[in-house]
Amino acid sequence: MPAISLSAATILSSQPAVPAVPSRRAAHAAREFEAHLIGSLVESLEKTFAAVPGDNPVPGADDYNYLGTQALAQAVAARGGFGIAAMISHYLALHEGKG
Repeated sequence: MPAISLSAATILSSQPAVPAVPSRRAAHAAREFEAHLIGSLVESLEKTFAAVPGDNPVPGADDYNYLGTQALAQAVAARGGFGIAAMISHYLALHEGKG
């Protein structure tokens, strides 16, 4: 039996001819997901490094810090973040409708 080899033409033909463009809904969901991940990271870092021994907590400070963390995470994600949203959007665009 002859060995099966994949030529470059065969591999390239499996790639889409047109670059995949994610739907607006998929791109929005990917950005929101990345913002949530960034928010979780920043919140955990803030709780770890912002505490000062012997400092009395201010009432409502946790809520205020949460709002600031979420605003920061949304802004970072909207400007590209860590690139997670772009990877998710690209994957979703390539596999959209393939169930």
